[in-house]
Amino acid sequence: MPEDKEEHGIEVHLDRLLEERGMTLTELADRVGVTHVNLSILKNGRARAVRFTTLTRLCEVLECQPGDILSHRPG
Repeated sequence: MPEDKEEHGIEVHLDRLLEERGMTLTELADRVGVTHVNLSILKNGRARAVRFTTLTRLCEVLECQPGDILSHRPG
């Protein structure tokens, strides 16, 4: 079955948030309760979906809102 390569306009800002908080991706993954690999897929914009429970934990750990993590890039 061919892999779906559909482009999307969602940008993920985990790099910026991690830098601002002096936190590593590994530390964030541990605190959120997801694997480093899955969080890396999200961080690099390759995730196809994000569970609301994961988004909730990211917001709690990073002390931010969903819009601080994700934004829409027009076009």
